This record gives sequence, structure tokens and C-alpha cells, in this order.
Amino acid sequence: MPPPLDRADRSEWRRGWRFVAAGMIGIGTGPALFQNISSLFTPGMMADFGWSRGEISTAAGLGLAGALAAPFIGRLADRIGVRAVIVSAMLLLGMAYCGMALLAGVLWQYQLLMLCVALSVPGTSALVHGKLISAVFVRHRGIALGVATSGQSVTTIAVPPLLALVIAAWGWRGGFLALAAGLVAVALPVVLLLIRRPPARLVHHAADPIEAARPAGLDGAAARRTRSFWLLAASVMLVNMATVGLVTQLVPFGIDRGLAAAWAALLLASYGTSQICGRLVIGLLVDRFRPRTVAAGAAAFSAIGFGLLQLPVPGFALLMAAVFIAGMMSGAEHDLLPFFAARLFGLRAYGEIYGSLLMLSLFGTATGIIGFGRLHDATGGYGVALALAFVAMLLASLAFLVLRDAVPPSGEGIAPATA
Repeated sequence: MPPPLDRADRSEWRRGWRFVAAGMIGIGTGPALFQNISSLFTPGMMADFGWSRGEISTAAGLGLAGALAAPFIGRLADRIGVRAVIVSAMLLLGMAYCGMALLAGVLWQYQLLMLCVALSVPGTSALVHGKLISAVFVRHRGIALGVATSGQSVTTIAVPPLLALVIAAWGWRGGFLALAAGLVAVALPVVLLLIRRPPARLVHHAADPIEAARPAGLDGAAARRTRSFWLLAASVMLVNMATVGLVTQLVPFGIDRGLAAAWAALLLASYGTSQICGRLVIGLLVDRFRPRTVAAGAAAFSAIGFGLLQLPVPGFALLMAAVFIAGMMSGAEHDLLPFFAARLFGLRAYGEIYGSLLMLSLFGTATGIIGFGRLHDATGGYGVALALAFVAMLLASLAFLVLRDAVPPSGEGIAPATA
């Protein structure tokens, strides 16, 4: 267990707080937010266009084919810096929201816009913000990433009630326009202000030759040859299959359980609260104990929530608790994935390595989104999907538990062999 904060530890936070804050805002207003609140738009689109839940979820899942671009965007961020990637991604997402507000009921148009949303994922994720944070934080990297990625959870709690009011007053189209305005007019300028100066370790022409040195670690090809890379990818894929599949159907799921739409929306608040708690607690624990054991235990705990959700009449309080427990591991691609990517493989090709892992994890996301919707259409309920999610979380726990550290060159941001 690390000793109490010393001067070096305080220096990490003094130098890095603005990158943590930028991560909270950038990730919190990115596509991950829409992923969590998309079920608010489902009833309106079903009513206006006659689309089924399965068709909407399939369109969203197919759009995640844009994840194929993640490794290339990561490599681009390694070479030209993160600012240009962040600006491009946030503007693309804003335009996609505006396009959704203009939908005319043609399904392929929704699919195309979801592809744009997916293409914005790498530039609004820990691929860019995690690199900034990992360049500053070493001893407290886990909690720094946890705080930054909790921005998504904060917005998941705060936005649904406000957005529900907007949708009630101006319809689901007004909801999309509100998301676009908040992203481009508010979030983007603040993020750019906070990251106006990158960490010195990422500036290759810094005055200090030590700071200007190339970050240590494995290159992308070497990382992909390790067992750790594929175990890490499999674990996060399984987590995303379960948790993202659930959150994208939470409001319809609650309505099926007899809740009014406003009460069903509170399930999203419970889910978002669990993300905050999970990320902060897990971030603290991975800085102090064996990270793979912490991750495995958290995944097993989340599996309990999926088991509770299969009870026929759990009652509202138990339903809220079950959603809270199930969501504890949600968004692992935003906190555990960047933590392990930096720890195991270093910062030399962080963007490319994380981008490759993110691409694979988003296939799990697409599977969960499509699977929950299609299984509901096929079976008339969510029982089968929840059972498969329970198994997926247990398998993810096992994958984390058998994860073994890579043996990269020694250097900053790389784990010791016994971590």
C-alpha cells in the first residue's frame, strides 16, 4: 500500500488536475453519455416511425462499426497530439446530434448517423484523455482516471431528468438539439481551455532533455503479440456486452416492469450513481492492491446485480439496488482499460494500443446493444438477455483474474512484473 501523499504525490495533482477536469467534461459529454441515455429517445422514435426496439438497437449497434477506426485515430493522436483529435471528434458528434433531430423515418439514415457517433468515440474517450492523465500521474493513476471517467456517470445522473423535461416540451428532436448545443457551445470550449498546454512528457521538443525523451513502452505490434493484450480485450468486451446492453434498454425495461416513464428514468440515475461509486472505489483500490484481483472482484460483484434483475417482481427499491450493483463495472473501457494499457504497455504507443483495445471492446458494446433488443423481440422479455449478461460478467471476472503482466521495457508508466 502506498504511503501517505508526499510532495511528489501532491505535485502530480497540482500539475494534472486540469487534465482530470478536462477528461470529466470531455468523456462526460461524449458518445458514452448518449449510449447511457439513448433509451429516453426510444419511445418517441418508435411512436413516430414505427420502429421496433430491436430495429433501433440494431441500428445503434451497427453504427459501432466505426470502432474499426479507433487504432488509426489512436496512432494519429500519438503523432499529431490529442487537441486536434478532441476538437474533430466533439464537432462530429455535435453534427450527428443535429442530424438525428432532422430524421425523417428512414432507418439507414439513423444507422449512418450512429456511425458518425461511433467515429467520435476515440476522440472523446480515455484514448486521448487517458494519455494526458497517464503522462502526469503514476502513483495515483487509478484514482485520477477514475475521477476523470466519472464525468460520464455524473452526466448520466444529471442529464436524464433535464432532458426528459426538454423532450416533454419540445419532443425527442428538441432533445437531440439540446445535446448538440451543450456539447459544442459549452463543453468543447471548456475542454480546450483546460488542455491548452499538454504535459511536458508528451512534448518531444521540450527544453528539458529528460522531459523531451520519447515515452517508454512497447509499440503497438509488440503489445498485440502478448497474452495480456487479448485477455484484457476479452474481459472488457464481456463487461460491455452485459452492462451496455442493459443500460440501452433500461427505460423500456422499467416500463415493462410496470413503472411510469418518469420512474423508469430513475433507473438511469441509479445506474449513473453506481458508475461514479465503481470508478472511484475501483480507482482507489487498483492504486493500492493487485489490480487484476480488484477488477475480477468488481466484475463478480456486478454479476450479482444481473442475477437480481431476473427476479419476477423485485419491487422498485430492489430494482434500483440491482441496477446499481449491475452497473458497478460499466464503462470499464474508460477507466480499467486505460489503467491497464498504460501500466502494462507504457506510453510509447499508448494511443494505438488503447485504440486497438477500444475497437475490440466496442464489438462487445455492439453485441450487447443488438443482443438485448433482438432477444427482447424474439422472446417477449429480457430474461434470456439478463441470464447471458450474468454469465458474461462471471467470464469477465475470470479473464481479469488470470491476466498476467506483460514484460515491457522498463520505463515510466510500466508495471512491475509482480503487479
